[in-house]
Amino acid sequence: MESQKKHPRTFSFEFFPPKTPEGVQRLSTTWRQLAQLKPRFFSVTYGAGGSTRDRTLATVLEIKQAGFDAAPHISCIGSTLADIDETLDLYRSKGIRHIVALRGDLPSGAASAGELRHANELVQLIRERSGDHFHIEVACYPEFHPQARSAQEDVRNFKRKVDAGANSAITQYFFNADSYFRFVDDCEAIGIGIPIVPGIMPIGNFSQLARFSDTCGADIPRWLRLKLAGFGDDVASIRSFGLDVVTDLCDRLLSAGAPGLHFYTMNQAGPTSTIWQRLGL
Repeated sequence: MESQKKHPRTFSFEFFPPKTPEGVQRLSTTWRQLAQLKPRFFSVTYGAGGSTRDRTLATVLEIKQAGFDAAPHISCIGSTLADIDETLDLYRSKGIRHIVALRGDLPSGAASAGELRHANELVQLIRERSGDHFHIEVACYPEFHPQARSAQEDVRNFKRKVDAGANSAITQYFFNADSYFRFVDDCEAIGIGIPIVPGIMPIGNFSQLARFSDTCGADIPRWLRLKLAGFGDDVASIRSFGLDVVTDLCDRLLSAGAPGLHFYTMNQAGPTSTIWQRLGL
């Protein structure tokens, strides 16, 4: 963890682009509430194969026009080089200087994975096309990518992204602080020196969290899973207990020298704001 302690702390909030006019209105209220906490940046996700590109960009531009840094995601799987070039040109033309570069998911029913298969190839392409114009965030996985053949291979894959030109990384969410500490030590051991900011998922809806976690390979420890399941449909108890668990997690991470926190807000201001206040940030 030693090298992480020298990085300045970065706090950031992530949204997904809304599908309906009501969703746009709700998200506008949400990000304005969270902006009062003065995060370093907001990020906005990108649908499989670039399916939400225009909505991602519209959300980012609304945030930028209000004077805040906003980073759109860009993914490569299912996209051609021409698609990626066009998206990079579009982002540059709008004055965007911060992006989150991911492999992404293949759109359902897609025939081809596209011309780039891995995020390190995308990072390399962005550097070739755009030089140092963009600050590039990448993803990493303290509990290892669900498709990784081994823990060691997964850390090496992360290093490829760093070597290709990534500036900083955001982790998949997790609920076991030790998995993050061990992962960071493994990264330091092979020469990864960029900030590795923990991704934080507030707990609001247990069935949704369980479904997400099974898909993305994030572990819900057995004690936590059983405790949350035991609340049944008692949403207030799930939220209250979830706030305690996630606040404790954040506190441990920051106390040990984590270089900030990245909140997966699920387009809600409440849980993130409460954790923020409890941490005294």
